[in-house]
Amino acid sequence: MKRICVFCGSSPGVRPEYREIARQLGQLLVAQHIGLVYGGGNVGLMGEIAQQVMEHGGEVVGVIPKFLAEKEVVFRDVTDLHVVDSMHERKALMAELSDGFIALPGGLGTVEEIFEVLTWAQLGIHEKPCGFLNICGYYDPILTFLNHAIEEQFIKTEYRRIVLIEDSPRNLLDRFRAYQPVRIDKAKWALGLKNG
Repeated sequence: MKRICVFCGSSPGVRPEYREIARQLGQLLVAQHIGLVYGGGNVGLMGEIAQQVMEHGGEVVGVIPKFLAEKEVVFRDVTDLHVVDSMHERKALMAELSDGFIALPGGLGTVEEIFEVLTWAQLGIHEKPCGFLNICGYYDPILTFLNHAIEEQFIKTEYRRIVLIEDSPRNLLDRFRAYQPVRIDKAKWALGLKNG
């Protein structure tokens, strides 16, 4: 695994644990010789993890749209900075550069980004691991939603294995290494629901 993309908040959140685990993840990426791909900001949890990786001698690739870079929230002292034209370009490039995806706590953008790559995994567009770092139970409501969607048969039970969830950075990276892609014939599944 060469690089992992981390989606996270441009805010640090209210709990000190959010920042502490972001720092731990950054240090662990360096220790395991894994580069960081992230949204290019210098604020919130984004700034925390990028700063840790840079301070410990790791690789940081930032990808930020021009309109955000112009607002001076960009972290310019990274290994490689890509300034792109749109949010769509940003997400596509981050996905292309990465071998896996982790969501730290964050808001609408973070949730949208991790769900997009989860959807791509479900559709077979990529076979990269996707995980939530569930600090202080932050993503418990998402787990509840996913379980509900499975019960209501909008998500196939097997697809639950696409979603990796841990509260420890080390455990999550271990699961990334052991990850086996989920391959399901969606047409046969849909037919089974229709005939069931």
